[in-house]
Amino acid sequence: MVFMPWSVQASDPIIIGVPTSLGFLEGAEGLNSVNLAVEEINAKGGVSIKGEKRLLKVEAIDIRDAAPVVPVPEALLGIEKLILEKKIKAIVLAPFRSEALLASMDLISKYKIPMLATTAMAPDYTKKVLENYDKYKYCFRVCLDAGYLVGYLKGSMESVQKEYGFKKVYLMHQDVAWARGTANALAGILKGAGWEVLGVESYPTGAGDFSAGLMKARQGGAQVILPIFDMPQSGILVKQWNSMKVPALMLGFISPLAGPGAWKNFDGKIDGDMNLIFEIGNVPVKKVPKSVAFYDAYKKKYNKEIEAGHCPAPAYESVYILAEAMERAGTIDPDAVVSALEKTDRQGAIGRIRFGKNHQVVYGNDPKETAMAAMIQWSKTGTREIVFPESIADAKIHLPEGLKSAK
Repeated sequence: MVFMPWSVQASDPIIIGVPTSLGFLEGAEGLNSVNLAVEEINAKGGVSIKGEKRLLKVEAIDIRDAAPVVPVPEALLGIEKLILEKKIKAIVLAPFRSEALLASMDLISKYKIPMLATTAMAPDYTKKVLENYDKYKYCFRVCLDAGYLVGYLKGSMESVQKEYGFKKVYLMHQDVAWARGTANALAGILKGAGWEVLGVESYPTGAGDFSAGLMKARQGGAQVILPIFDMPQSGILVKQWNSMKVPALMLGFISPLAGPGAWKNFDGKIDGDMNLIFEIGNVPVKKVPKSVAFYDAYKKKYNKEIEAGHCPAPAYESVYILAEAMERAGTIDPDAVVSALEKTDRQGAIGRIRFGKNHQVVYGNDPKETAMAAMIQWSKTGTREIVFPESIADAKIHLPEGLKSAK
């Protein structure tokens, strides 16, 4: 007999599980964001289930799936422990790495736990929902996936090419599923768009020396270096780029460069760097007031700004998405909640939130119609300026010192 954690007494709090890598920035700030949303909802009496107010409660566990030394089966044991011992009704944030998220889907199906992922990005996650809906219908994703990431990076590269005439690019990426898939897809797309791809180089998680790749980029005459990394050590890439004075625009995603603290951490030597913020709300966007409201609420509660460029805002929104779905369903029965989740249509910190048939939140370039990412560029004054998409931009792309237009 399989234990079904949603069979509980009406007076119990609704327990939300957060199994992820809490020792990593995205995991830690994602959990903070979940707690912020829960606090806000509980302050208004909680979730209304057929007229009865139910409080939310968070149970988190560090499954350490982002650490290269932790095997996926060990991470899955942590998730199952959370399900069985804490009697959770849903999961938000979810495993950090795509390898662990994909492996967890059978476990989620077994226990019928609605899961809203906000970090791992492999397209296979939502592909499996389409291929076997009845089994995997409990799986949703609120953050963008690798396909949308490719689209935003492609759009940013098109803007740079149009403005400055650049055509030579060198790609450097972390050797994990989402980054590897993103880099390989981009290489093909950019070649088709007229770019000369000088190389695609991968680095294992934990790598700390990127000088060989930077030398190859310089020798090939790269005008843009496109990095894709979420590990803390990737900040070394920027330090070496600066110290080696490689005359190329850095445009991509390096986790340590996403937040406002990066300017101080890198001694102000990141002027011109372009970094994708995977979801707005992780950076405040003036044209999307709810993104500013979330950012300010986070800063007020924790007395610090959001540093992660990925996860906190969708983690925050996932709690509201789940709470509103339970209210619409009038029950915490997982199948009813899934049906209600599919009808989500919410204006939130990341833009307009709606799920596609594959249970992926739809991303695009208009915050009134879709969720959104934002490309920021560091200015000489140490501020982050939004330069893409045009619908939310507050500045134009500028070149770092030493790099000239090809036009």
